[in-house]
Parts: sequence; structure tokens; C-alpha cells
Amino acid sequence: MRAVAIRAFGGPEVLEIADLPVPPVGEGQVRIRVEAAAVNPVDAATRSGALTEAGLLPGRDLIGIGWDVAGTVEETGPGVTGLAAGDRVVGLSDRLDVPLGTQADQVVLDADAVTRAPSGVGAVEAATLPLNGLTAAQALDRLGLRPGETLLVTGAAGAVGGYAVELAAALGLRVVAVAGAADEALVRELGAELFVPRTARLGEAVRVLVPGGVHGALDAAVTGAAALDAVRTGGSFAAVVAGGEPLPLRGTRVFTHWISADGARLAGLVTLVEQGKLTLRVADTLPLEKVAEAHRRLAEGGLRGRLVLVP
Repeated sequence: MRAVAIRAFGGPEVLEIADLPVPPVGEGQVRIRVEAAAVNPVDAATRSGALTEAGLLPGRDLIGIGWDVAGTVEETGPGVTGLAAGDRVVGLSDRLDVPLGTQADQVVLDADAVTRAPSGVGAVEAATLPLNGLTAAQALDRLGLRPGETLLVTGAAGAVGGYAVELAAALGLRVVAVAGAADEALVRELGAELFVPRTARLGEAVRVLVPGGVHGALDAAVTGAAALDAVRTGGSFAAVVAGGEPLPLRGTRVFTHWISADGARLAGLVTLVEQGKLTLRVADTLPLEKVAEAHRRLAEGGLRGRLVLVP
């Protein structure tokens, strides 16, 4: 079978399509025939060696790429219940030290990292949900804001930020969205009540709209101290990228959220998609062998939605 992999760190040119054995299925696992796999910034960090330099990914002769997957269950291992061959599913590979990522013809995941795919949605769209949707949902869970309170979302037009805006609005939070001026209509459509262009002095601009500052911030754009300045004393701040957390000034509770696979939580997001309360956005679709092009386009920025690879 084919799988995207690297043998040495570097630019997109180091990505290759390797010919690997079909992975065996162990207890509590499922093997999925991949129909679509999204390309995320963490994939670029794997390819460049940034994760290895940070001590998160041990060096190996061959490193697989990919976290998100949508496809069909081919085989289930002993002890798996609730999933069967032929089921359409979405899932997340959140382990770094594994030989194979989701950007492949087939992948094996723990069954509790997988749930049924949203009905009425194609695999390409569904593949954009697990990593970014769970990141936003889990970070919001940890922020613990109450209905009626205010949340600042930076990078609100991006993949994580867009999900965060919609999920927060569904929770009854007042969302202050930060994005490029051209994206104001988009983020308001996603549920933002207030808008600040990212060129503004963030703390000052937010506090004009929300005197005293917001109750919490989800910093998807890695603005750090600039976003923290918009948070009121004793508020909460969620960073979603390692190294993006500012100092906890003014008694702010600052944390970095590390994604974890959670099939049950993902199932809740699937339900929201089916109810029309969560928007799946695809920037473009490319064949698996065009993975290097996908990485180059990701690096250029400006995407609205995710690039998705199709085996």
C-alpha cells in the first residue's frame, strides 16, 4: 500500500509516496480504507523536523504523515464493539511515535479514536473535522466559560478558529472574532457577534467593544501577549500551539491545549454537523501523490478551509 512518508527532514521536496505493508489490526483497533485525509500545520512541523527538535517525535528511518482521516472500516480487531466492516467513519491519529500516518491507502487506529462519519457529507468534507474540530471543542471545554460571557477568537477565519467561533456561539458565548478585514462577513456568518481586524492594536480595540476585557481567549493565530491584553484580570487564555502561551499576567489562567483523540467527543461534533450547526470547509482537493504541492500551498497561507488528500 502507499503512504506519505519522509526519510529526512526538510522542505516539501522530502515527502515521498512509500510502498509499505498493510498494517495489521490489534486488539481494540480498526483498519480504515482511507478515502480522504486533511493536511494540517502539524504535518509541516513533522516534515521540517520541528517536532523532533522539540523532543516530541523520536527520529526514525521512516516517518509517516497525517492526523485526520475519513474512510470505511475494513477490519476490526478483538474487543471492538459498535464498529463493523463497511462503516463510514472519521477518526484522529494523535500518536506521534507511530510508523504510519493517515495520509495513506489504509491506516489502523484505536477504535476509541474513531466514530461514524456525518451522514449526507462526503469523505473529503468529513476529513476536515477531527483534528481542528476537536482542538477547538476541547480548548473551549477547558476555558469553562458560561453562557453570556465573552470569548476572543484569533485566527477566526482559519480552520481551528472557525470551528471555535461556531462552537462558542452554540454555547451561548458572545464571540469577538479577530481576522483579516476581508473575512468579517465570513466570521459573522459563523456566529461572531463582534469583529476586530487583525491589523488593529488588539487589546485596545477589543476593550473598546468589551469594556474591561473579554472573559477568555482562544488564540488560534498565535498572537500571544497581544491577545492576552484583551483578557480581563482573572480571565482564561487557551493557546493551541506549543510555545504560543504568554506569561499569565494579571492573574490570567493560561494553558496550552494539547489535542487528544476522543471518539465520543468527535461523535458530538458529527451530530452538530448533521444539524447544520458546524461548517466543514475544504480549500481544495488533491491526489495523494500531490502531497508536496499541498505543503507548499499550506506554507503560502491564506487558505479558508483545509487542503485534503485523496488516495
